[in-house]
Amino acid sequence: MKTFSITDTGVLRTMNQDYCFSSDTSVGKLPNLYIVCDGMGGHKAGDYASRHTVERIVASITRNKCDDPVHVIRDAIQKANEILVAEAKEDEDKQGMGTTVVVATIVDRRMYVANVGDSRLYVVNEQIHQITRDHSYVEEMVRRGEVAPEDARTHEKKNVITRAVGAGETINIDFFEVELGKKDTVVICSDGLSNMVTDERILQIVMSHTDTESICKELVDEANKNGGSDNITALVIRPYSDEVKVC
Repeated sequence: MKTFSITDTGVLRTMNQDYCFSSDTSVGKLPNLYIVCDGMGGHKAGDYASRHTVERIVASITRNKCDDPVHVIRDAIQKANEILVAEAKEDEDKQGMGTTVVVATIVDRRMYVANVGDSRLYVVNEQIHQITRDHSYVEEMVRRGEVAPEDARTHEKKNVITRAVGAGETINIDFFEVELGKKDTVVICSDGLSNMVTDERILQIVMSHTDTESICKELVDEANKNGGSDNITALVIRPYSDEVKVC
């Protein structure tokens, strides 16, 4: 297992409302854990939403004694949502806050993934496969045939999401189960990367490097070079890498 992550403010923003967590060792009953959140909300509410959602998910997973990864992750996201909604009701400065979330864990050869919002998880080998499904207004238009896929990245409403942690009393979470190959690379990112760098270019960058740190740095550099209009987070995992881990 070899991982590296970077979160960057970007060129145009003054505050970073992204937050990520990466552990190659066990968290509770899960053998590893990877999380990316992209917060939303005025003042510091987006920063608070993403950071505290990650912290609460990690804390909940740490305490959970269940052996089923899907149950453990679902329970953690639901509890984080409940707390975020309650805090928004009590604090006027936090009203309207929320966050996307992608959570992943790898158990043997299988990866379990949960997502809410438009942050993404890709599996890259000789091709790039988006595993998560964007919960966004524009993506729904694409699925209905109202917007061409190639136009979605530049659509004026591309940042309008239809699901978020903290958006309501109940939360609809998508789950995915993926069998990983020995040469697979996993990329988890916020839309500050996926809106700035095409899938084809992500594939090129991943395939051009042997180490996860170089992949992360070039992905973030590419997003900033293309405008850096949002916060950028990239978390790269090579589950079966022979790389020597640098401490």
